[in-house]
Amino acid sequence: MMNTTSAPVLHAAGISKFFPGSIALDDVELTLYSGEVHALLGENGAGKSTLIKCLTGAYRRDAGMIRLDGQEIDPRGPLDSQSLGIGTVYQEVNLLPNLTVADNLFLGWQPTRHGLLDRKTMVRRAGEILSGFGLEIDPSLLLSAYPIAIQQVVAIARAVEQSGKVLILDEPTASLDRDEIDLLFSVVRQLTARGIAVVFITHFLDQVFEIADRVTVLRNGRLVGTRQMDDVTQSDIVEMMLGRHLETHLRRRDRSAPGKSLLKLKNFGKRGMIEPFDLDLHEGEVVGLAGLLGSGRTETVKVIFGVTAADQGNAELRGKPVKMANPRESIAMRFGMCPEDRKTDGIVGDLSVRENIILSLQARQGWHRPLTRTKINEIVDHYVKALDIRLASPDMPIRLLSGGNQQKALLARALATEPELLILDEPTRGIDVGAHAEIIELIEHLRAHGMALVVASSEMAELVTYSNRIIVLRDRHHVRELEGDAINTGAIVRAITQQEALA
Repeated sequence: MMNTTSAPVLHAAGISKFFPGSIALDDVELTLYSGEVHALLGENGAGKSTLIKCLTGAYRRDAGMIRLDGQEIDPRGPLDSQSLGIGTVYQEVNLLPNLTVADNLFLGWQPTRHGLLDRKTMVRRAGEILSGFGLEIDPSLLLSAYPIAIQQVVAIARAVEQSGKVLILDEPTASLDRDEIDLLFSVVRQLTARGIAVVFITHFLDQVFEIADRVTVLRNGRLVGTRQMDDVTQSDIVEMMLGRHLETHLRRRDRSAPGKSLLKLKNFGKRGMIEPFDLDLHEGEVVGLAGLLGSGRTETVKVIFGVTAADQGNAELRGKPVKMANPRESIAMRFGMCPEDRKTDGIVGDLSVRENIILSLQARQGWHRPLTRTKINEIVDHYVKALDIRLASPDMPIRLLSGGNQQKALLARALATEPELLILDEPTRGIDVGAHAEIIELIEHLRAHGMALVVASSEMAELVTYSNRIIVLRDRHHVRELEGDAINTGAIVRAITQQEALA
């Protein structure tokens, strides 16, 4: 059991990390005590992974200090941090399934005798170590012979044996069933009983309340706060993660009535990805998608745009049956989309800004009918000016732009196709304040001019300002729809945490 009256085993203060065009971490603090499970929470882009990489030396921090057992440390990489006492186990087990359990446990520090590998001792010691975790398995068998939960425990045992002061578990339960989670939590409790500090990163709030002693929440690269689990509710944690501002500080939403029905989805979904839902989307309205990480926001927009084809339900566009089997068909139906991960799924980094902007329009027209240079320049110049994309030249590689300008270039790509429906997934994540405000204004401008928009965002207060309706998701279900005066952050939080009857 942790003892917060004693000196912390790890204290990180003022941790900052900058990337071109964005601040990944800004003056973040984290304190860990021996024998505690400390949950580290936040939405995608909050800074959790960046903080862990700074603590383990995978990233060089730009500011701040780290103390371990009172001594300042400066890990130069994961192996260095491991030797100092900080071990990490990731969701995707970083072991070798084609080797035995014992080989994996001792890889890099195998026992030897007379200069030769002492396999008998290695297998015996592996059995003793794993038995200490309540795991009675044959260490001489291949790791691949055992389920993921057992592999997780082997990875934990390896990290603990090589470090032994701090253990970081990054989404360890994402692929586990309930029995496997119980096994993992039993191991975690054994570790804390030995005095090891465990950092538990997850998006499953129920598990946080089950296993954690304290919680630290990050948002947009900044520390929101650290709390004792006994002092907070799920609603408190959700509000810390998503942000809750005074409603009186927010500009009142435009109350004008939406136009005609544009896209109607009935019992629409994808098995194993997003549960069937209904949606009737109109011209001139913004439908917001709210929920925590893993709730199904991104899965919903992907199935609407055809990134993943729905396998159940029906779709009608202006009253006529359609299928959104892939993005090309969606673009042909005048849909546009900006994905959540702009670097991986959005920009083509080595192509120019000019080439990135005209990509979707050229794809819709067909590569056998190339746009003229004059038309390309006309389109690019228009959107560079209209969206205030700040660049040295449209011919520069888009990867050299700041995050906010990359996002605006992706918006330009979508708008160049003159869409009737624009789908935005986390449009304001990881960008500077100026670009942030400009994109919100653009959303309201497009809606006012008759465009239909679906916006998935973890920025709850933003959704409240510009959405005509908000669909709240939990566990990949559409659990509630809010509209009119019912749209407020409190109602969203209550729906997420299941504190009221679902609509």
